[in-house]
Order: sequence, then C-alpha cells, then structure tokens
Amino acid sequence: MKQLHLVSLSIWLTTAASTLGRAQQAHNDTTAGAKIQAAEGAARRWLALVDATAYEASWDSAAAMFRHQITREGWQDAVIAARLQVDPLGARRQVGAQYTRELPNVPPGEYVLLQFSTAARDKTRVSETVVLTVDPDGTWRVAGYFIKPQ
Repeated sequence: MKQLHLVSLSIWLTTAASTLGRAQQAHNDTTAGAKIQAAEGAARRWLALVDATAYEASWDSAAAMFRHQITREGWQDAVIAARLQVDPLGARRQVGAQYTRELPNVPPGEYVLLQFSTAARDKTRVSETVVLTVDPDGTWRVAGYFIKPQ
C-alpha cells in the first residue's frame, strides 16, 4: 500500500510539474501575487528543513494533504532515495511560480506551484517543484515535492 501511495504521489507531482512548465508567465492579479509571495516563504522554510535532513520535521510541517498521502517513515525513505544522487544541493534559483485553484487529481482549493533550478553535486542541476496549499488554519504548507535532473 505504501508503494501505491508513493506512485500516486509521484504521478500527481509529475502532472503538477508539467502544469507549471506550461504556465511560466507571471500572474497579474495582485491577490495571487501576495499568495505566491506567502507560499514562497513557506516553501523556502520547508526546503531548509529538507536540506538539513530534518525529514521528520519537514513531514510534521507539511500540509494535511501531504501527510495523508505518505507516512513519516515513507517520506523519509522517499526523500533520501530521491536526493541520494544529487545531494548536497546548492543555490536555488526560482524559475517559475503559479497560483491556481485547480490541479489534476486533487480537490479544488488554493495552490501555488513553485519551480526551482538548483545546483547539485558534480556541477549538475536539478529541477525542484514544490506544491503548496492553504491548510484549514489558513497557513500555506507544502503539499508535494518533486525533484528530477535537468
């Protein structure tokens, strides 16, 4: 069952990443811009936890949607496996941001998709996509994370 959850999370994140890739233009709505800015701060704080290998803390601070898809232990295993060949990561450069109320295969809500081009081991680069949502308490939290070589 854990394998199925990882596969479904991976499929969802792959779809979300391709959605972001098709929508690189900045959103003109100032409300959406403010939401993107708030989500960016949450994403960077969360990524700092992952970069510091504080995987349990990153799971604990993730959105309820994220925590319902994968166990704390499953997340730790998945993130270690995903980053094994590229860690340590270096500087991140944000290359895309999109606010949306709809994503494939998830309930309607508020989402921000952020994409980073990130320096990796051996002078390679990776693409990191971070998907955030507003939890019921009104806080932006990470709902998904996807990393792949560029």
